[in-house]
Amino acid sequence: MNGFYFHNPTKVYFGEGVVSKLGKELEAYGKNILMTYGGGSIKKNGIYDKVTDILKGAGKNVFELPGVMPNPRTEKVYEGIKICKEQAIDFILAIGGGSVIDCSKLIAAGARTDRDFWESFLIKKEKASDAVPLGSILTLAGTGSEMDCLAVITKWDAQIKTSWGSPLVQPKFAFLDPTYTYSLPKNQMVNGAVDTLSHLFEQYFSRPDTNNVSDDLAEALMKNVIQNLPLAVKNPEDYNARSNLMWDSTLALNTLVGLGKEQDWITHKIEHSLSAFYDVAHGAGLAVVHPNYMLYTYKGGLSKYVQYAKNVWGISSEGKTEDETALAGIRATRDFFKSVGAPSTLQELGIPESSIDAISENVQRYKTSYSDLTVADVKEILRLCLQS
Repeated sequence: MNGFYFHNPTKVYFGEGVVSKLGKELEAYGKNILMTYGGGSIKKNGIYDKVTDILKGAGKNVFELPGVMPNPRTEKVYEGIKICKEQAIDFILAIGGGSVIDCSKLIAAGARTDRDFWESFLIKKEKASDAVPLGSILTLAGTGSEMDCLAVITKWDAQIKTSWGSPLVQPKFAFLDPTYTYSLPKNQMVNGAVDTLSHLFEQYFSRPDTNNVSDDLAEALMKNVIQNLPLAVKNPEDYNARSNLMWDSTLALNTLVGLGKEQDWITHKIEHSLSAFYDVAHGAGLAVVHPNYMLYTYKGGLSKYVQYAKNVWGISSEGKTEDETALAGIRATRDFFKSVGAPSTLQELGIPESSIDAISENVQRYKTSYSDLTVADVKEILRLCLQS
């Protein structure tokens, strides 16, 4: 394994009913709380009432930023920054999935500077000097944003979707109650699980390829998602399945399984370009792109793809060449995504073939362990995405 530094200070409260501990956790922070959330589902399923009762009982002044969209946009961040500055917000409580948490992280950093957050943090990649503390209550498993310091944001008018991070926006705590995911539509649950697997792939399919504990952990998490997602699709209120999927997603991106690894992340960059043009759900885009990226680049990491096929999917290499074994693992990945209802083509995402050139030219590319993609390579990968 390569050398690494590891520190993850986020407190995690996991299990049914853990939100009851929220008031105690907030005692360390000031009175003015900004509560961020999405389209209003938390009001339908009772989470909103429960949380606001806790906040009021703790003597907090509650301000709200509703309507954070699935691919959060810059205008929502500016809206949150304005509230934070005008109301002297002491703490941000993000209730939702990764989009809400990511948006909240950028609000937190932007609220404690006079610099323009987009120009400073996302374009110039400058460091934040301060941030409003934040925590989260997770309602959609997938991104892992509840236990890392990264955020993804879209500037829609410029067709840019990009990421930024700072230790200052690492959540102070995360409340993970698997029952809060019961009411999710099937496609959102599936997209989240695909995102979890994609995060694991990005870290696993990279050097070093020698025996290492990070890869062993990644394989275990992959198998757990593969085992539990069909169970949750069949019965959305299968607590054991939902709890496993929730913890899988957190562990997949809290930096643990990437320790000592070069990592990849080009598939995410390709999907970010899809989303920047067509606002597709992140996990849905990854379900289409990742198997085809694997297919296009697997020869660069052939031994790892053979290992993946054997250890994750249980595919025997007997009577097969290494190429045949690796390709069987990639087919198993695509077939699994299809079996749980994830899309497999650009057409299913509403993305026409005519847009491939523009999307490809917009991808933020860099050399990885197994690939060094040109724009032409990205175009070929996306053409593969036209085939079911």
